Amino acid sequence: MPQTTLRYKYEIKELELNSLLEVTQAINNNVPEEYLYKIYNFTLRSNLKIKKLALFVLDEAWNCKVNFGTRQAFQQQDLPECFQDIKHITTLRDFETTTFSEFDIVVPVAHKEKTLALVFLGDHEHDGNYNDDSLKFIQALSNIIIVAIENKKLARRQLEQEAFRKELEIASDVQQFLFPEKLPNTDLLNVEASYLPHDLIGGDYYDYIPLNKNQFMLCVADVSGKGIPAALMMSNFQASLRTLLRQTPNLRDVVEALNYQVMENAKGEKFITFFACIYDISLKTLVYVNAGHNPPILCDPRNGIQLLEEGCTVLGALPILPFINEGFITNLDHFRLFCYTDGLTETLNEAGEEYGMERLLDYFKDPTTRIKDMRTIHNDIIVALDEFKGRNGYRDDITMLSCRVG
Repeated sequence: MPQTTLRYKYEIKELELNSLLEVTQAINNNVPEEYLYKIYNFTLRSNLKIKKLALFVLDEAWNCKVNFGTRQAFQQQDLPECFQDIKHITTLRDFETTTFSEFDIVVPVAHKEKTLALVFLGDHEHDGNYNDDSLKFIQALSNIIIVAIENKKLARRQLEQEAFRKELEIASDVQQFLFPEKLPNTDLLNVEASYLPHDLIGGDYYDYIPLNKNQFMLCVADVSGKGIPAALMMSNFQASLRTLLRQTPNLRDVVEALNYQVMENAKGEKFITFFACIYDISLKTLVYVNAGHNPPILCDPRNGIQLLEEGCTVLGALPILPFINEGFITNLDHFRLFCYTDGLTETLNEAGEEYGMERLLDYFKDPTTRIKDMRTIHNDIIVALDEFKGRNGYRDDITMLSCRVG
């Protein structure tokens, strides 16, 4: 073998070894992906004298990450489906594609039997004749860089997921702080609540708020949307409500102010349905406002079953509420009030049918329901929902807040 050929091969091997060393050091130093691609570009272009190259990498879709020497910019090209399943080094003469005709060969880069990248090569200094050693080096170098970048992506996703998990935990804690720690359970007054979140955090809120020795408020609310924004919005809503109640017990004024706060905070992009009532033990009166919420069910021995629907539209949809009607009920000394969110009535069975309001009303019309305590009523409804939905999952939060007086 001629001395010049041996020297050339020695120089090539030395360049390849130095290139692998540089790439390994760069990976160990945790350099950005862009820098790894630049090393890759320089190594193949300068050291191996590759004239034309396009490196396509599979992210969410196939994208060209490195491109040089070609007549057109392959960064703006989609990868044809005929190339996407290539598992072995393949010449391009068998493919009918004018776009990639300036390349000679395609080298796949795989990891655990999954093709991660494709290297298109053209116009090698030896007129397109690539020997096995040079192809193996190109494949090895590509594999090292692509797998390192994949590992970077995986590590980044894990960090993002961990950060998101912590955010969810914080938001979940925030939401739990919205709910009262203790609810009254005496012979005169019993308040029961059940909350079934669809996800780790949701957009439902309920509260029991003593106003003075004779009056207390019950309320339930549901914000459009879920997740962290919904939990933070409801936290702000609760703080506003409790601040307003220290200033005035007038429900009309409270609802007007809450609508303004929701509109200011959400800029019309989210809204809240809200029901609130104030019961006066000494006067035996119940005043309420329903702001676009599902109508609570009032069971009164004198008047039977009533739906509490008086009120206004949802909060946060309009800068100024066009009307607010207060519901007012007198001579109310023995009654049961059942409040809930739309996750209950909108639960779907396997046929796509909603649980609906009628089934809920039929349960409260049943004479045996009248002698049940509020916790048993909640459990009955949860069991009925589970049986109704079948194998379907719940698609929304479900909140139930009920009250027995007398």
